[in-house]
Amino acid sequence: MSTSTPVKLVSECFVKPIDDLAPEAKQPIHFTPFELPWLTFQYSQKGLLFAKPQSSETQGFSMTAFLNDLQHALSATLTHFYPLAARFTTKKQETPPSYVVYLDPAKTPGVRFVYAKADATVSDILSPPHVPLLVHSFFDLSDAVSHDAHTLPVLAIQVTELVDGIFIGGSVNHMVADGTSFWHFMATWSEIFRSGGKYHGSISRPLVLERWVLDGSDRVISIPYTHHDQFIERLPIPTFKERFFSFSTTAISKLKARANSECNTHRISSLQAVVALLWRCITRARCLSHDSETSCSLLVSNRRRLNPPLSDDYFGSPVQLVTGKSTVGDLLTHGLGWVAFRIHQAIISHDDKAVKQGVESWTKNPMVYKMSQISDQNIVQVGSSPRFDMYGCEFGLGKAIAARGGCTYKRDGMITMYPGRDGGGSMDVEVCLLQEYMKNIESDEELMSVVMKV
Repeated sequence: MSTSTPVKLVSECFVKPIDDLAPEAKQPIHFTPFELPWLTFQYSQKGLLFAKPQSSETQGFSMTAFLNDLQHALSATLTHFYPLAARFTTKKQETPPSYVVYLDPAKTPGVRFVYAKADATVSDILSPPHVPLLVHSFFDLSDAVSHDAHTLPVLAIQVTELVDGIFIGGSVNHMVADGTSFWHFMATWSEIFRSGGKYHGSISRPLVLERWVLDGSDRVISIPYTHHDQFIERLPIPTFKERFFSFSTTAISKLKARANSECNTHRISSLQAVVALLWRCITRARCLSHDSETSCSLLVSNRRRLNPPLSDDYFGSPVQLVTGKSTVGDLLTHGLGWVAFRIHQAIISHDDKAVKQGVESWTKNPMVYKMSQISDQNIVQVGSSPRFDMYGCEFGLGKAIAARGGCTYKRDGMITMYPGRDGGGSMDVEVCLLQEYMKNIESDEELMSVVMKV
């Protein structure tokens, strides 16, 4: 963490599982074709902002005691989520050629736990129209890529104490845990913390750690490299503006109804309608040539797309990109429903057959994706989900005031979905755009007529 940052590092330590791992839990965890392509991508960063309890409201809130309780609950949680405390290992051999990267629970240095302070208030975070750069300093491992977990933690937790708030931020290796698994971990950590010492070794949602393997495929996959320099790519963090747009339950219902009515269908979901609106508005803000192609890619979980489906408690990162395409002219000339239906078709086409064909194709020609290869000025990309129960993670502090993300995996045209704090199907959407595009979208009549006025 840079000494020039307004966030001051106070302490750090490593937290390990409270119990010794059983011998079977120390066996290598091999990555699947869903996960190996992301070896060079940055960590995922998500966190929650809470109001700091006042002494008058509690029996004397102590930050020291709170941190100790957090660490103890984290240690107990890692007994179940022990892959998060592990490190990567690579095994190479020349004859026959083999380069295998896997997660090694026998190497368990633990999760890095950072305590920091910032001379800032909750209002300093939430009042500005754009997300302050200060928020990026609430997360650790901002420069790390997945492969760095050979020496860096798979998960780092940073607790930042504000003047009147507390931010709990997690940076997690996206090869080890996707959003579903990360928020499963956060919910379990909160559950154990709130048990008040009554935790006795069981949790409400046990993990499914058995790896998914395509029928007839090898569990151990060798990728066609001899050194990590052949696939590691480190790109500078681009300069962009981030802004949250809030969609009420009523506004989303109207958008969904409008999109379905225009297509004479009932199949377009709330998420598809909101993403379609943003795809149109971002494309318009970019002032692109009408004959150029634009695309909208969503990072989706394959758990329920497989047959038989995987449990929501399956721990890992079984994700793939789903993409809808259009010319700029068609996107802006047609109505919301036409755009939403393009997204809908891309999503429903990503079924069991498509998922397995994608896995089979990658297995025949394995490669590690590079961000520079899948980025384009005409792309809109969608991550996270408004279905994640972020606000159910309370840690004895009551309901979080807001959820926020760090600086990783962001670039012009990135949309990050969050549930609305008020629930009921409301959504908060973080949009990242270059400064000139952000200025344009903030005056976009179609968007501003829908979002909540703050």
